[in-house]
Amino acid sequence: MKDKIINVLRFIGLGFFEPAVRLAAGEDVKKNLTALFQKVFFPIISIFLFMILWNVGAKKLYNVEKDFKIESARASKGEAGVTAELARIESGESTVNSLPAPKAVWSAFKNLLADHKAISVKKKAFKERVAKTNEKREAQGLAAITYTGRPSFVDQIKTSLWTVFCGFILALLLAVPIGMLLGLSETLRSSVNWLIQIFKPVSPVVWFLLVYMIVKTLTLSYDGDVSFIISFIAVGLCAMWATLVNTTLGVSSVDNDFINVAKVLNLSVGQKVFKIVLPSAFPLIFTGLRITVSVAWMVLIAIELLSQSPGLGTFVWEEFQNGANDSNAKIIAAMFVIGIIGFMLDRIMFSIQKLVTFTEQ
Repeated sequence: MKDKIINVLRFIGLGFFEPAVRLAAGEDVKKNLTALFQKVFFPIISIFLFMILWNVGAKKLYNVEKDFKIESARASKGEAGVTAELARIESGESTVNSLPAPKAVWSAFKNLLADHKAISVKKKAFKERVAKTNEKREAQGLAAITYTGRPSFVDQIKTSLWTVFCGFILALLLAVPIGMLLGLSETLRSSVNWLIQIFKPVSPVVWFLLVYMIVKTLTLSYDGDVSFIISFIAVGLCAMWATLVNTTLGVSSVDNDFINVAKVLNLSVGQKVFKIVLPSAFPLIFTGLRITVSVAWMVLIAIELLSQSPGLGTFVWEEFQNGANDSNAKIIAAMFVIGIIGFMLDRIMFSIQKLVTFTEQ
């Protein structure tokens, strides 16, 4: 049982909990207790220290901006102005848009979840209200009436995840075949290497503009969501380069002994690729895919912001523009959600990599 749990933890990338499992089984108490402190307890302590420093820093920044507002009121209106400004700050009429404290961020996150529940109830009521009408419209060959209200924070997370998934699939379909061709042909590789080196460091903003120029022309008669199409294509093109480079490197560095065995066995080109080249190159290909997922998630926010796709990028920008009392707290809450989802995506790719490759790395 112990070994099964440890194998599962290692498989999903949470091997740092292994000492706790061994300790629970009574195995080498001193050694595993030391490892548990190093890998689990000390990181937890560092989290608490981070929260304390964050809270102290937030209060300091709040007081700096608050004092500035008060001194400005004193200089312009005297003590009466100070009293009025303090009252405005206390009532929330005058906002202090500094770094929010951890408590404010947690409250903002709970408010976002509560808002999602309220919007979900509205959506359900709307669907029930127009169900009969939509049945009639469907019978007449007309499009159904859909809910067009404001999306919730959770809805925007789902949109961003779907955009990244589609962008990742696009990057996979482009980078792996092209990388295999380049890896198999040194002539082709040296011929187009300049193109890769030029396009690889291009900013996601530039990729978005390039995709926008092309897609908006090709979709002039399209009635669907063009912003989503632009977003996932831009994400895929921006994130594909790590997979392309790693696939090329993995295929080109396949052991010559394997290639000679393929020749001796008279394997066809397809058999050579799928039985020799791909299995040998899988570790490097999946390393590139993990980087691609991370890059795709990272550039998504900027691309969604520019395309106005209803995802996390648009959420962050709208809260920044809103300037409400809890806007900064919502932005920080979104930042943590983005980071946690990015970590989870990397762990998923790590698990898939260990499942389909024949090496531990």
